[in-house]
Amino acid sequence: MNCLLCEQKLASTPSLQSLLAIEKSSLICEDCSKSFERVDIKEAGDVVDHVTSIYTYNEPMREYLHQYKFLQDVALAGVFANELREELARKDAIIVPIPMHPQKKIDRTFAHVEEMLIAARIPFEDLLIKTNTEVMGEKSREERLSMCNLFSIKPGSDIQNTTYILVDDIYTTGTTLRHAASIMKKAGAARVEAVTLIRAES
Repeated sequence: MNCLLCEQKLASTPSLQSLLAIEKSSLICEDCSKSFERVDIKEAGDVVDHVTSIYTYNEPMREYLHQYKFLQDVALAGVFANELREELARKDAIIVPIPMHPQKKIDRTFAHVEEMLIAARIPFEDLLIKTNTEVMGEKSREERLSMCNLFSIKPGSDIQNTTYILVDDIYTTGTTLRHAASIMKKAGAARVEAVTLIRAES
């Protein structure tokens, strides 16, 4: 098997650690794995009560995200499965992925955040609907911060008086997470936290 990012041949014999899923994913080689820079940012907030971001948005991460999301390489969903599982499995909360707009999901063929959670074997609930098709990455910081609410609660969803954790791929200004947390708290959530794979400069 070859590395999904650089195509370098991977070690053919899995270790006991990899079989027990306590070692980094064998989908990519050691060189590619080392190119991603961890930041492990943990910070409290107001609308979003607590945010954790695992990696910084360096050039290798930018290339990974482009290949995964925009070149539609769904096989890359599991590259950071262990890191997400370690961060989310120990939390007593309901996991909620940040959704794509339905039209965007059709265009891209898969929901990238949901696929990452599935690859990490993390149970989640699909409670939010994206109501805006605009791409956040194409907007300035000022435009993102001034946007109207991006989400609604999925019809029939039961938002409980408990803790929810939003999961998204990248945190830039935090606008997406604040909008999602706000609508969930209005619907009855007691606390809303967030975990993102990446923290970008805003």
